[in-house]
Amino acid sequence: MRIVVQEQEFDLGAEANAFAAGDNGNGAIVTFTGVVRDLASGNLDVMEIEHYPGMTERALTKIAEDAQVRWSLGDVLVIHRYGRLAPGDRIMMVATAAPHRKDAFEAAEYLMDYLKSRAPFWKKEITSGSADWVAAKDEDEDALARW
Repeated sequence: MRIVVQEQEFDLGAEANAFAAGDNGNGAIVTFTGVVRDLASGNLDVMEIEHYPGMTERALTKIAEDAQVRWSLGDVLVIHRYGRLAPGDRIMMVATAAPHRKDAFEAAEYLMDYLKSRAPFWKKEITSGSADWVAAKDEDEDALARW
């Protein structure tokens, strides 16, 4: 298991290839990458993501450990960025490996739902005219509640 919280960009291909080079007992590898979207109608300059070092890593490790046990995963990778990100920049990556695809897919969805609604990150959308904190959305809470 690898949990990374970093400011710098990550190489999606290199991370996916390194993850896939792990244990050969896994029959399925699922990856997901989140990207900054411009939901401010073309006005988003940057998204600023804040976190508490130490606390954030512990929270992500705990949820990844829970997923690893619940779905019998062979491996888990979570990368999440912080700092100032422009539209189109990668925010995060989740990868799961399991003997069977159902477990890999479900665990990846579980981790993504957690990252979207409960992980200790705070996001602010900055446009030329305003800076607004991103509020939790009901659909994100509903997605997490199914688990």
